[in-house]
Amino acid sequence: MASVALRSANSKRIFSPSSSIYWCCRGSISSHISVADSLSENGSAFALANPWWRSMATFTRTKPHVNVGTIGHVDHGKTTLTAAITKVLAEEGKAKAVAFDEIDKAPEEKKRGITIATAHVEYETAKRHYAHVDCPGHADYVKNMITGAAQMDGGILVVSASDGPMPQTKEHILLARQVGVPSLVCFLNKVDTVSDPELLELVEMELRELLSFYKFPGDEIPIIRGSALSALEGTNDEIGRQAILKLMESVDQYIPDPVRQLDKPFLMPIEDVFSIQGRGTVATGRVEQGTIKVGEEVEILGLMQGTPLKTTVTGVEMFKKMLDQGIVSNYMPPFNLLWLAKWPHVPPLGGALLVPLGTS
Repeated sequence: MASVALRSANSKRIFSPSSSIYWCCRGSISSHISVADSLSENGSAFALANPWWRSMATFTRTKPHVNVGTIGHVDHGKTTLTAAITKVLAEEGKAKAVAFDEIDKAPEEKKRGITIATAHVEYETAKRHYAHVDCPGHADYVKNMITGAAQMDGGILVVSASDGPMPQTKEHILLARQVGVPSLVCFLNKVDTVSDPELLELVEMELRELLSFYKFPGDEIPIIRGSALSALEGTNDEIGRQAILKLMESVDQYIPDPVRQLDKPFLMPIEDVFSIQGRGTVATGRVEQGTIKVGEEVEILGLMQGTPLKTTVTGVEMFKKMLDQGIVSNYMPPFNLLWLAKWPHVPPLGGALLVPLGTS
């Protein structure tokens, strides 16, 4: 997950050197950004002027980056699996463990016991670096699921062994096909609640038929049997920890490395915007093509009257780590923007485009 700080083309500075921005993306990712009075072309003056920026870890691109996520029916264990993956890979030294209640952190999510908004975590395997989006399964929040699925290079379909495919299982497979998720891997969860092996075979057969019906290669897709809760609690190693490792091995092998359009002009549809009073705007989205570097000028097109808003990139961040550039495929929450004084509040920018200066 990444963030980019922007400033107005007509402004000499965004904030005073001592001011800071605190933003929190559903509580799962947090960052502080302080912006100096001026920024050199490569951002080095900013880095030298700000101790926090200097102390921030730098993201080193040593592995291919892939966006994945969990989809499936409500209460089938998507968030539990997400937490279990981070826990198991943290034991391998490839992730930071994220607890279940850190993923579903919003008060309403805790109250209702379901995921409402998408949440993001990061982890690595021996082969890749992953950004993982945990999608809501409840029918009332299907729009949020679509938002998450549209970011994926591959998906992890979670199905409860005791329930089998349910209405939202079918809808999520259909939506994954419609938004262009190229590959799926399945995790048959809660197998410890089913004592009859033949029942597991029937559930798996029904799942493969459903995948084939929606034009996925049902006979080829890996289906891993396990228990996310056992992995999270450290019990029953075979269906717990070992199943998670087998799942990630299948994700590494079955979901292909995406082809990135690095040679095309930078393009990022803005997914959502958040206001930080007195400091600017935070916007989220995924880079669809090209690259963006610190110091480059960009503009925002669409959904606004008048001329496009021109801004300058002052920093790129991903999972609280600094990047030298934002590249295609990096899910990039939040952008820090300075809006012109004529806008007293955040304009509705969901669906607008962030493009290089001069595109319009």
